[in-house]
Amino acid sequence: MVFSFSKKTYIYFMQEINLELERKEILNRYKGLLRDCKDKTDAADKKIIRKAFNLAVEAHKEMRRKSGEPYIYHPIDVARIAAKEIGLGCTSIVCALLHDVVEDTDYTLEDIERIFGNKVARIIDGLTKISDVYDQNVSMQAENFRKMLLTLSDDVRVILIKLADRLHNMRTLDSIPKHKQLKIASETLYLYAPLAHRLGLYAIKTELEDLGLKFTKSEVYKAISEKLAETKRGRLRYISKFIIPIREEMEVQEFDFSIKGRPKSIFSIRNKMLKQGVEFEEVYDKFAIRIIVDSKPEAEKADCWRIYSIVTDFYKPNPDRLRDWISTPKSNGYEALHTTVMGPNGKWVEVQIRTTRMDEIAEKGYAAHWRYKQEGGKDTSLDDWINRIHEMLENPDSNALGFVDDFKMNLFTDEIFVFTPAGDLKTLPVGSTPLDFAFEIHTQVGSKCLGAKVNGKLVPLSYELKSGDQVEIITSNKQTPKKDWLSFVKTSRAKSKIKNALKEEKKRIGREGKEILERKLRHIKIPFDNKTEAELIRFFYLKTSLDLYYQFGAGILNNKDIRSFANQRNQGWYGFFKNKITRGKSQKYAKKNSVKNEYQIILFGSEKLQLDYKLAKCCSPISGDEVFGFTTINEGIKVHTNNCPNSIQLRSRYAYRILTAVWASKDDVEYTTKIHLSGIDQVGLMNEVTRIISNQLNVNIGSINISTTAGVFEGYITVKLFNTIHLDSLIKKLEKVDGIKTIERL
Repeated sequence: MVFSFSKKTYIYFMQEINLELERKEILNRYKGLLRDCKDKTDAADKKIIRKAFNLAVEAHKEMRRKSGEPYIYHPIDVARIAAKEIGLGCTSIVCALLHDVVEDTDYTLEDIERIFGNKVARIIDGLTKISDVYDQNVSMQAENFRKMLLTLSDDVRVILIKLADRLHNMRTLDSIPKHKQLKIASETLYLYAPLAHRLGLYAIKTELEDLGLKFTKSEVYKAISEKLAETKRGRLRYISKFIIPIREEMEVQEFDFSIKGRPKSIFSIRNKMLKQGVEFEEVYDKFAIRIIVDSKPEAEKADCWRIYSIVTDFYKPNPDRLRDWISTPKSNGYEALHTTVMGPNGKWVEVQIRTTRMDEIAEKGYAAHWRYKQEGGKDTSLDDWINRIHEMLENPDSNALGFVDDFKMNLFTDEIFVFTPAGDLKTLPVGSTPLDFAFEIHTQVGSKCLGAKVNGKLVPLSYELKSGDQVEIITSNKQTPKKDWLSFVKTSRAKSKIKNALKEEKKRIGREGKEILERKLRHIKIPFDNKTEAELIRFFYLKTSLDLYYQFGAGILNNKDIRSFANQRNQGWYGFFKNKITRGKSQKYAKKNSVKNEYQIILFGSEKLQLDYKLAKCCSPISGDEVFGFTTINEGIKVHTNNCPNSIQLRSRYAYRILTAVWASKDDVEYTTKIHLSGIDQVGLMNEVTRIISNQLNVNIGSINISTTAGVFEGYITVKLFNTIHLDSLIKKLEKVDGIKTIERL
């Protein structure tokens, strides 16, 4: 029997098949979720999870992701990450399944609270983005991030679910446009990866960093991942050989343990390459192992040091690379012994030693910390950090961007340990000063800090503390916070307290300034009202009335300035417009000059608009670079390269100010760029370099700065060229010169 189908019937039939396959896939993923959480849920929990699953399926039934997949895949997969990779329980799984329901469907928070209770509703509220803020001067990302953190001290699960959500979004980022990939990946690197680190979720932090690098610097990511794949077999063979004697000796000593290789992340390898100025092959500790021992609580520390002794009996350790985070755990609760030893064939190997409990906290972060705490463990500095974030959020004067900046500073990776005069231990970020230490003790101690003694010696307040320092703070009741303190304090606590104190001082001076201004205006018979205040703010190019009053209170503005204002005001509309025209001319002239200097050859936005712009000095874009526009407050549009060191921060914090940008074809324009050279000095080397640049490639040299020390030279050459092709050709020619070892564009 032969069946015939019309085109319409065939499409419908295929759709039916696909829908059926999707239904099966949804059920399979749901069953996978139940398997992932079986150790943390009972029969009653599974009923609640099923209820949440059914509601999510119904709510999202008509929705699809950018990839074309049913939207319900996303909340299920987020719930699986929360259960399996973070170790969260029933309530968190329910919230993960429902996290987009209020934001994207007709269900309300009241509906969620009625069906699932207040706790679930509160967590979902923390996960729901702000949608009713349209102020373009506000970063929506910052506002949403701050809102999410408002629930932090009450329920850290909001953050943990958000990290699971972000991780799944990053895993499925391929299906959205490139400019959105850059925005989301930049946010991830700027905020979410450090946040995962701060909460002890090292595995998630590592994956977020690698995925962030994949979408922000795809060529770098691809190059390193390919080299890792090429060397994988050799690394595995080497690690297997390395652990043989360690394993045999640990078995003799009857340890209950496991040993596994730990590959370095692509992101961390790249960071080492940048910091050390080396190629992939020269990164010295790509090899790493982790030893996990099952130990009784009272024997954990002793067992870890016994294993350290076994390792160093076979392999010589690097004394500068020993990290004891068992005696002094990291502020996120992380505990382990780290050492780097010289293995066979002269290769460095990093060895991490942990107990089973330490490993679970390292992998599951705060979730595991909380469980152990409930089982009778002690509070850690992680709890102190949570409380401090709560303190920051309660500050009524902080805006969202300011808060995110302060919060970002709290996500430090490297820490130092310093002591009070009484011997109490304090953890601070690397680079902290005695002033940071003072504010860590108490706000009043910091505010009245006059000086400090470190290890018994008087030091400046800007002195950079080192691990092991003992710090004594000298205070005075006459001391008040100074503006220059902000330039050297490191911790967000110190910065926020200083800013608050300065704001209060500014308000006090502003109150005095208001009285002074009122008197001066009364003297020259100008009424002091809202209209006059607005005119004064415009005349002096200020932003707020407080700025105006402060200027008079601090003596920055005086009688002469008031007379200038009065003279213009008395000239009426003629004086006003004359002033505007004069100022407008100067502004127009400045704009004209900037356009002439920067060349109008970049098109912005989807409509390919020609706009005035300047090239950012931090990355010096040239024709051919992948670029984007950034709208500044005072300097118009600045153009940055996608590889700019500031790119991640700008895209994350100010996504609403980012403009897509492309180069127009104008090859006859010269650009100035700087090249850094280094190598072994030889007779005639610089002559050869200048000959290649000037004669062979007909490139104009702007400046040359070369210095030589002990036979090694380093120099900077500024050249004028047309585009990246021209630049690449120049670099390839210079690489062939004997003696030159490294060449890089700045």
